[in-house]
Amino acid sequence: MHDQLIDLLITGTIDTLVMVGVSAFFALLIGLPMAVILVNTSEHGIYPSKTINQALGWVVNITRSIPFLILMVALIPLTRFIVGTSYGVWAAVVPLTLAATPFFARIAEVSLREVDHGLIEAAQAMGCNRKQIIWHVLLPEALPGIVAGFTVTLVTMINSSAIAGAIGAGGLGDIAYRYGYQRFDMQIMLAVILVLVVLVMLVQATGDALSAQLDKRKI
Repeated sequence: MHDQLIDLLITGTIDTLVMVGVSAFFALLIGLPMAVILVNTSEHGIYPSKTINQALGWVVNITRSIPFLILMVALIPLTRFIVGTSYGVWAAVVPLTLAATPFFARIAEVSLREVDHGLIEAAQAMGCNRKQIIWHVLLPEALPGIVAGFTVTLVTMINSSAIAGAIGAGGLGDIAYRYGYQRFDMQIMLAVILVLVVLVMLVQATGDALSAQLDKRKI
């Protein structure tokens, strides 16, 4: 029984890491450009466009307002179209990505808005074009906050992956539901909780350390 539990936890942890890892990659790839667009198309941005800013803002706000469980069920047809199935680890990547992307975009937007506007004005005075300002001023200055925000996003995604697992996506949530809840096995439930806590603590500690290191470089 002990060996079986360890095997289950190892398998579930790997599945959870795959779910979260792939989803986080796409959330970063899509969410960060969304944040950059939101900041730079605002009224005081370097690419002011009320139409683009409001349209993208609506998309982000609407997506963020949908609870993850409802979003996951609503996206079943799209998930089946993209990955060919609505069950399993890869099926969870689609809703996890769509839930995490606007969440991270808003957090990254806050970090980008906190960049001292005087630095942007100084860069403009030196003759930097708008793309150079984004790449060499905005993003480097906001990087510690972006890393901290991405860490928060990862922690949220780990929690969401447990919910996804409970309705057929695999991972630690699936183990907790099928082997723990349905069989009234408190040992498995507690073991899954412990693994999730360790994962969250490792992610948070790593993200905090990296963010602090980047802050020291900036200073």
